Amino acid sequence: MDKLNMQTENLADKNYEVLSKLFPNAVTETVDKDGNIVRAIDADVLRNEISCVVVEGKEERYQFTWPDKKKTMRMINAPVQGTLRPLSEKSVNFDSTENIYIEGDNLEALKLLQECYLGKVKIIYIDPPYNTGNDFVYADDFSEDADSYIARSGQVDEVGNRLVKNMDSNGRFHTDWLNMMYSRLKLARNLLTEDGYIFISIDDNEFENLKKICNEVFGEGNYINHFAWVSNITGRQISGRGAAKTWESVLVYAKDALNAAEFNIDISFAKEKMPDTYKGFNKDIRKDDRGEFAVGDTLYNHNRKFNEETRPNLVFSIFYNPETEEIIPGDIGEKKEGFVELLPHANGDGVHKYHAWRWSRNKIINESYDLIVLPNSKNGYEIYTRIRNFNTTLLKDLITNISNGDTEVQKLFGGKKYFDYPKSVDLLKTLIGAISDKDSIIMDFFSGSGTTAHSVMELNAEDGGNRKFIMVQIPDELETKSVAYKDGFRTLCDIGEERIKKAGFSLQSSNKTLDCGFRVFKVDSSNMKDIYYNPSEVQQTSLFGMADNIKEDRSAEDLLFQVMLDLGVLLSSKIEKETVVNKEVFSVADGFLIACFDSDITDDVVKEIAQRKPYYVVFRDSSMANDSVATNFDQIFQSISPDTVRKVL
Repeated sequence: MDKLNMQTENLADKNYEVLSKLFPNAVTETVDKDGNIVRAIDADVLRNEISCVVVEGKEERYQFTWPDKKKTMRMINAPVQGTLRPLSEKSVNFDSTENIYIEGDNLEALKLLQECYLGKVKIIYIDPPYNTGNDFVYADDFSEDADSYIARSGQVDEVGNRLVKNMDSNGRFHTDWLNMMYSRLKLARNLLTEDGYIFISIDDNEFENLKKICNEVFGEGNYINHFAWVSNITGRQISGRGAAKTWESVLVYAKDALNAAEFNIDISFAKEKMPDTYKGFNKDIRKDDRGEFAVGDTLYNHNRKFNEETRPNLVFSIFYNPETEEIIPGDIGEKKEGFVELLPHANGDGVHKYHAWRWSRNKIINESYDLIVLPNSKNGYEIYTRIRNFNTTLLKDLITNISNGDTEVQKLFGGKKYFDYPKSVDLLKTLIGAISDKDSIIMDFFSGSGTTAHSVMELNAEDGGNRKFIMVQIPDELETKSVAYKDGFRTLCDIGEERIKKAGFSLQSSNKTLDCGFRVFKVDSSNMKDIYYNPSEVQQTSLFGMADNIKEDRSAEDLLFQVMLDLGVLLSSKIEKETVVNKEVFSVADGFLIACFDSDITDDVVKEIAQRKPYYVVFRDSSMANDSVATNFDQIFQSISPDTVRKVL
C-alpha cells in the first residue's frame, strides 16, 4: 500500500515533468549551492530545440513586471498541507446537492482544488476588488505554508482573515493588487476546461493592468471580448473631472480561443432586459419538414472585399427549380433545364464584377435544406438562409438597462441593505447563459453576495439546465455598526450563504426538483499531525505504525474529504455511509472510492470491502487490528480485486 500525500502538488515539479517529456534530451544534473547533485534542464539544448530567440538576463525584451512578481510565481507553485473541512450544519441538502460553497482564502482554496477540478470548470466569473483606494486585498505571504501562516501571531484575525486595506497612499498600491490577482488567475486557468472561459468585472482603476496580466496568464491570442456594462446610466457625479462614468468593464478570455464559440442569448430575454440594445427581431416565421424556421439574411456576402479575385471559390451561380424547389450550385452562365440561374450580386466597388457568396458549393449541396428562395420586387428571386434556432441572437458587447443588484438582494432580506453594489443576477445570467453548455461547472472565487450562485440556480430553473456552482469567499468580519451585524450575521460568508438559501427556497417553490442546495466547506490546516509529513522523527513499532498521525479534533468526514482532494475525486460526489462488519465505511461516487477510518480492522472487513472492487480503497495507517492483518492486506486485495489502488493515511 502507498501512503497518501495529503498535500497539494508542487506545480513547479509538474511543469518540470511536462518539459522533460517534451525534451528528454534537455534533462541533466548539476550541483546546487550546497553541493548536492540535483536534476536540471540544459538551456543550451532547449535553444537548439526551438526556433525562436531565447532572451535571458538583462537583454531587452517586451515584458510586464512589478516588484515581487518572481516571489509570487514561486508561491503559486509551492504546495500546501491544508484541507477543506465540511460544515454540514451550514449546508443545505448536504447529501444530495452538487453545489459547493467554500469559506476561506481563495488562494489556498484554488490550490486545494487543483486535483479535483483540474480542467473541469467551464466558466469562471469573478468580481475582484477594483483597487479604488478603499478596497481590501489579500496579504499573501511569500515564505510560509498555510499552517505556519495561520498560526503566526497577529497576522490573521480570529476567523483567519488575511485581508488588509489597500489605501492609495500605500507605496505598493498597484504591486499588492497585481500580486493578489496574478497568483489567483494562474491557478484558476488550470481549472478551466479546454473550451472554458473566464469573465472578470473591473473598472478603470486597474483595467490596463488586469488586461496585461490576463494576456500573460491566458495568452494574448485567447482574448475574446471586452464588454461594456452600463451599470449607472445617470453617471457617477463625484468624479470631479471629465465626463460622468456610466459603465464598467467585463473582460473575457478563453482557455483556448480555437475552441471558443459564439455567445448567443435568448431573444425574449435580450429584448426584455436590454431593450436599448436589442430592438426589432420581427422574423418571418415559416415551417417545413424539419420544423419551424425564420427567414434569415441573404446568402451573398455584403462586404465588397470578397469578390471573384479575393474569393474565387465563392463566386459561382446558384440554380433554383421553382417547381421542385431544388437548389444546386453551378458555373456562371451554365444552362440547366428547369432551373433559374441566380447570379451573385453585382459588386459596386468599380473594379470587380461580383460579390462572393457566404456558402461554398459543397455546403450548398449538403445543406440546401437550410436555404430558401423567395420572389423579389424585380420579378426575380433572392436566396436566403433558414434560421432553425431563431429564438436566440448573438450577444453584443454592450450590456444596457441592467443596473447593480441592490433591489434584488434587498428584496430577499426584507428591504434591508446588506451589500454595497452587488452584481446583478441578470448580468450574470446574460454572461453565463451565452455559453451553450447547460451541464457545466461555474466558479466564482470572489463570491461576495453570492450573485453567481443565485444566477446559476435561476438559469437552471428557466432552461432546465444542470449547471453546478463552486463559490469561494473569505469569511471577512462585518463591522459591528452594520445592519447585517445587528441582524445576527457575523461574516460576509454568513450573508452570502443566507442569500443563496433564500433565493433557492424561492425558486424551489415552483420547481421542486431544482438543486438549490450547497455543501459548505472551510479552508483549514491539515487533518494530519506533523509526524505524518515527517515519519522519520517517530519511532515506528509495526508495519502500519502504532503512533496516531491524525489530529484529535478531526472527524471521519474531515478525513474523507481530504482524501478526496488528494485523489482528485469531486467534492460534490455522492457519499454513502454504511456499516461493514461493525465498521463505518464510506462509499464515494458509487463505490469508486471506499474509505474506512475505524480502528481494529480485521481480515473480514478487508475481504468484504475487497469484494466490492473499488478503484481506490483507503484506511488509516494505524487501523489494522494486528500485524497479521497488515501482512495479509495486500494478499487479500491481490486475490479478490487486484486492480484496486490501495492507500493509507
